[in-house]
Amino acid sequence: MVYSNASFVAIDFETADYRPDSACSVGLVRVSDNQIVSRAHYLIRPPRRRFEFTYLHGISWKHVSDEPTFRELWPRLTDELEGTAFIAAHNAPFDRSVLIACCKAADLSPPAIPFQCTVRLARKVWNLRPANLPSVCTFLGIPLKHHDAISDAEACARIVIEARLHGHA
Repeated sequence: MVYSNASFVAIDFETADYRPDSACSVGLVRVSDNQIVSRAHYLIRPPRRRFEFTYLHGISWKHVSDEPTFRELWPRLTDELEGTAFIAAHNAPFDRSVLIACCKAADLSPPAIPFQCTVRLARKVWNLRPANLPSVCTFLGIPLKHHDAISDAEACARIVIEARLHGHA
């Protein structure tokens, strides 16, 4: 369920390593009345200097060494999430686990906002398989710079909007 026309935020995390508390980038795209109303992208200094996924997203320690930690960034993130009915993410279990792990590591309470998964949505609405982000974006004609947090978050937002516009709300 994507809550008809309720406001939501699409989110995408990039991580530095295999541990979910290693967020190094986050993109948030807010949607109200099926229109993108704001975009926010933040680099995050993860708890460890080791980067195993630079080859995917292009982010390394030198890019984030002077950026805020997750705990320092948290007030801005909560402002972005304020008043939303749900958080959308492509492969929501991953992004939800990153959010929860980062909150736990920073001794913060994660937001009590439900997650909606656009992988599941794409499978349900368009019967797409595979339903990875590049495949869904190609099918819907959504531009994508994959593994760029703001591009991935915007693509996720556009998937929800397309599903709503096709009567699957």
